[in-house]
Amino acid sequence: MASRLHAFNRFELKYLVPVERAAGIRDELAERMDRDAHCPAGGYGVWSLYYDTPQLRFYWEKIEGLKFRRKLRIRHYGDLDGVTDASPVCVEIKQRVNRVTQKRRITLPYGVARQLCDGRELVPHSTRERAFVEEVLELIVRLNLRPAAITGYQREALVGRDADTGLRVTLDRRVRGRDRDFHFGTRTPENRFTVPPHLAVMEIKVNERTPYWITDLAARRDLTLVRVSKYVQSIEAFGLAPRSVFHIDEADYPPPPSHAQQQAQDAPMKAGAQ
Repeated sequence: MASRLHAFNRFELKYLVPVERAAGIRDELAERMDRDAHCPAGGYGVWSLYYDTPQLRFYWEKIEGLKFRRKLRIRHYGDLDGVTDASPVCVEIKQRVNRVTQKRRITLPYGVARQLCDGRELVPHSTRERAFVEEVLELIVRLNLRPAAITGYQREALVGRDADTGLRVTLDRRVRGRDRDFHFGTRTPENRFTVPPHLAVMEIKVNERTPYWITDLAARRDLTLVRVSKYVQSIEAFGLAPRSVFHIDEADYPPPPSHAQQQAQDAPMKAGAQ
């Protein structure tokens, strides 16, 4: 059996981007980067089911800023309509070691992934995949992991070219989630926005150093560097834990003024200039 195991390490930076400015930022990035080969025009859906302990151990490890922490999730790329047990998903362990983000994952049919993570059963795997599959199963059983939250968003992705090989930038909008109905195929699920819908999350992912022109772009466009976790947003949005310093709240990032509001704000300045 061919191995389906993938692993990689990255440094990550995250910025909040007003949605109405996201297209301009994407176009500027596209002058130096290429659209990800798997990214259609308009982007693609990303849905993740996160597992945690009954006491939300992984959530609190993030809040407390532990230098070594990890999360277990099942991830589906694309639309959720028509998801079946045969649909491919990734079972993934995402962990943080100091400042480095490490991801290890295996691609499985959705039914097999649920057999592993919900049924707590050893599933068929290759020799190379054995250590990872056993680690997932050991984590689930030892920590009594169970589904905790689902997150979803629309993602556009670009990849670096030439000297920037290894650079990846994603723009995630319509970030939402739910705390129930944990099957990806649930009809009419009760999702709600967990990041204000007028904001997108831009993630810069690099193997080593962030290119100077990226940080220059962020500075010129007055982007806000944030320490945000979509999983944390879902946990806190549904009252499963108190809101923390990692939480993006509507009141902290109000929507931009409308054209009429902007004209009203400009009027006193124009009058004073006359």
